[in-house]
Amino acid sequence: MNFVLSGIELPVRITPATPMNDEELMQFCAANEALRVEREPNGEILVMTPAGGRTGNINIRIGRFLDVWAEVDGRGLAFDSSTGFTLPDGSMRNPDGAWVLASRWNELSEKDQGRFAPICPDFVIELRSPSDRLPDVQEKMQMWIANGAEVAWLIDPVDPNANAVTVYRPGAQPEHHANPTSVQGTGPIAGFELVLARVWQ
Repeated sequence: MNFVLSGIELPVRITPATPMNDEELMQFCAANEALRVEREPNGEILVMTPAGGRTGNINIRIGRFLDVWAEVDGRGLAFDSSTGFTLPDGSMRNPDGAWVLASRWNELSEKDQGRFAPICPDFVIELRSPSDRLPDVQEKMQMWIANGAEVAWLIDPVDPNANAVTVYRPGAQPEHHANPTSVQGTGPIAGFELVLARVWQ
């Protein structure tokens, strides 16, 4: 089977005749490694363009700050935007940043850790890019919470009024912060602080 995409305008949704299993999806991603790929709960494949320069630069800083904190804190592991997770609803998602308690991660087999790990991160960061429709990203944040994330942050440098951060938690309304100087971690990531001036610089 030829998994390579070419000459197709992105983003695009593909509905395979037979839903891809995890192994086939990994082959598809490997054959199209320059693209961002996710799987919807119904098996539909969403293929997106890579991040633009500014978004990629912001994202690598966010990931670096999260990883440095995770290493010092010692309770969990940080993951970057190239990591795919298979969620309880059957979808495969790759958040811009994620953190998983070490105790939960270590319960996975070595094989599962090497694939699209069947686990929902405890903490997720999504960074809105200029091509992202806000309602779509907001729906994705709710999806993370519905699948088991305890905290999720939507960082939105595209907001026309201010650089914004919205915090999502189970059983609570999203908390929107316009142009905050920093955002503080709660619950499993208590102690993590993201200083926004270091993100936007």
